[in-house]
Parts: sequence; structure tokens; C-alpha cells
Amino acid sequence: MEQTNPYIKQFPELFKGKKILYVHGFASSGQSGTVSRIRTVLPNAEVIAPDLPVHPQEALDLLNKVCAQEQPDLIIGTSMGGMYAEQLRGYDRILVNPALQMAESMKEHNMMGTQHFQNPRQDGVQDFFVDKALVKEYKEITERCFEGITDEERQHVWGLFGDEDTTVHTLDIFREHYCTAIRFHGEHRMNDQSFMHAVMPVVRWIDDRQEGRERPIIYIDVATLRDQYAKPVSSCQKTIRTLLENYQLYFVAPSENVSYDEVTVWLYDYINVPAYAHTVFTQRKDLLYGDYLIDTQKTEGMATLIQFGTDTFKTWDDIAEYFSRLGGQ
Repeated sequence: MEQTNPYIKQFPELFKGKKILYVHGFASSGQSGTVSRIRTVLPNAEVIAPDLPVHPQEALDLLNKVCAQEQPDLIIGTSMGGMYAEQLRGYDRILVNPALQMAESMKEHNMMGTQHFQNPRQDGVQDFFVDKALVKEYKEITERCFEGITDEERQHVWGLFGDEDTTVHTLDIFREHYCTAIRFHGEHRMNDQSFMHAVMPVVRWIDDRQEGRERPIIYIDVATLRDQYAKPVSSCQKTIRTLLENYQLYFVAPSENVSYDEVTVWLYDYINVPAYAHTVFTQRKDLLYGDYLIDTQKTEGMATLIQFGTDTFKTWDDIAEYFSRLGGQ
């Protein structure tokens, strides 16, 4: 895939020498655009993407066999593939807009009758037929989701849910069983932007955890992000998404006279990076333990101060240039 989209970057250090299993969605194949996207962004990872049988039990049997043979370091499943990935226990997994109620989705979106595969398949088959018996098979397979999951298992599953997804609506069901559900700006189908801004930060967290890698911590006071009209300051979103590639980010807001919901909703609406549970409410920024603090005030503390609005750091572009020179240190 040619890198003509400005959102696409390569991260050769992530999942280097590791295996990623991609599980595609309904009427798709291992030749989907998402597979090409993963291979482009993570060039040193081995991406395994089998074509799935139409019958769900056959598909799950195939996936279990692939997992036993390949022992993937990460499984990414989208839509129907997210439903299958949930049942592949014992692996780190990212479920993107998972169709955890597949039979209901098939009925709701008129997926009955002759269907056409959206991407080429190795067996050359182009069409398949969906009848009531097949819908029943999907209903039975999805009823096995969440069976026997443990607290340990919950630590290995991330759910990503697009706020413009009109195809599946399983966020609440997922939250009943898993602790890490992240919403992002995007539709049901992944594109370059949603993959880079929603999926890649989670991929990075998982690789960091697997490798025991700790990244420098940057605390960002929310006041540096908003202008007097509560709109985002120029270039702040772009800079934060760049910083997230090399640093662990936390947002900081006062613990008094501030609405928790207002702050978190604003960060979601305007910044929209999946730094879940990374908002700190405190009156003592001087006690924050980390490497850097980006603040409008001259705060003395344990973190190196980057004072936003001064001559040196007048804009977020200035901050981006400073951290670019540091190279992730």
C-alpha cells in the first residue's frame, strides 16, 4: 500500500519479530485493507490473516488451530472477527467494533440471501448464501462469548468502539464483562485515521507491556489545551498524537470547582486519544511524579516544567519541536 495518506506512519520497532493474527469481518477476507494497513504500519511484524469459513464453528475451529500452531503475540479482530477474537482465550486481543450479537446484526441489516465477498479469497469463491439456519449458527456461537473469563483474562482484552458505528452496538455488553472499553471518533469500518489514532496507541501499550518497556511520562494541564472559548488551542491535538508515539501521557485538571464529566467529555470530543483512565484531578501538581509537566503556571515539582505561553513555548508547535529534538527521551 502506497503511503499517500498523511495519517500513515511506520513503526518498525513495534512488534518486531512478533506475530499478529488479524481476524476479518463478515463477507471479508485475509486480503482486506486493514491487513495491508497493519503490514505497512508494523513492517517488522509477521501478520497472519486467514480467510474464514462462512460457517461460524468451522471458522472458530480454524482460528483455534492457527493459534495453536502460530502462538500469536497479538490478535486484532474487527466486527465479526472481534466476536471470534473474544473467544480466543489466553492471548492479548484488540476487539474493534465487535459483533458480539452477530445474529441480531444479520437480521437488522438484511444480511440474508446471496452475499458477495468484499475482498478476494484464496479459494476464489465470490458469493455465499445466508439462510435462517446459518443465522442460528451465529446465534449459537455468540452465546458462547464471555464464558468462563477470569480476572486475569480481562487484563488481556481491549475493546474499541466507534461513536459513529451504525452497524453494531455492543459497547454496553462488552463493559459488563471487560474493564477496558475505549470509544473513538469513527465508523464501523476502519480507515487510516481511526486505525492510527485509536488502534495504534493500544498496540503500543500492549507491546510496551510485553517488553517491560517504560516510556517517559508527560503530564499535560488541560488549561494548556483550551482557549478562552473552551475550544482547542491550535496544533494541540496534532502534537498530542505525536507525543503519544513516544511518551506516556496524562491529562491534569483541578480537583475542585471543576466538573469531572465536563473535562473528560471535552478531552474526548476535541483531543480523542485513547488514554483511558489517564486524567488526573489534583490541586497539587507539584507532587506529580513523572518526567515532564506542560503547564500554564510556573509550577515547581518533580517533573521538568514546560511552561506553555512563554517565549520558548509560545505555541504547541514549539512544544512539538522541543520533544522532537529529544527523540523520545
